[in-house]
Amino acid sequence: MAKGIDRGLVEPTGLAVDRALLGRTSTAERVADILRDRIAEGFFPPGVRLSEDSIGGALGVSRNTLRESFRLLTHERLLVHELNRGVFVRVVAVDDLLDIYRVRTMIECAVIRGLGEPPYELDQVEAAVLAGERAALERSWQDLSTANIRFHQALVALAGSPRTDELMRGVLAELRLVFHVMDDPRRFHEPYLTRNRQILEALQGGDTAQAERLLASYLEDSRAQLASAYAQQVSGQVSTR
Repeated sequence: MAKGIDRGLVEPTGLAVDRALLGRTSTAERVADILRDRIAEGFFPPGVRLSEDSIGGALGVSRNTLRESFRLLTHERLLVHELNRGVFVRVVAVDDLLDIYRVRTMIECAVIRGLGEPPYELDQVEAAVLAGERAALERSWQDLSTANIRFHQALVALAGSPRTDELMRGVLAELRLVFHVMDDPRRFHEPYLTRNRQILEALQGGDTAQAERLLASYLEDSRAQLASAYAQQVSGQVSTR
């Protein structure tokens, strides 16, 4: 039976440790960075309401600063403001998930296609593959999910484009919202470990055409598997609001 989305309120006591990151020059962008990371980690799950008082108190920032941070994250499609209800971590729609994969395919495959002549700087790609394999051996499925996301970030980083990196960061942050709703992260990440290594080995061999074929097939299979399961999960959930 599908597990319902938690629409309750998470007490952000764990954020107190992040307060030191703000330093004396606290800004809305820095607060947004902290909250973005916490959302990506699942500390604030999809559907949960964010309390201005609790979060502002934990981080030691003003209400205006926090509201500006919320606005930035709403623009990134990680939060949603509901009139007279407050700010919630966004629950991604199935159509949005399909669009995320369209964007991923366009960006990731284009990066591989445009790499030019080898050799390529693959240290970060290889590190992500190794981290995923290590997480699987340790049966740490959330770490495996993180390693897989970093693998795709590292692929896009091969383009050497800060703008593309920023765009991809937002796309993958939205994707993490989907994974936080799913019950079994192992099911959606472990099967792709071998495929990550195959893509890495193709790039190490300078075969970008093969790497792009492997990546396109990978993304299509991932989209089909995840979209089907996510649609079932969402349709079986009853809002507790």
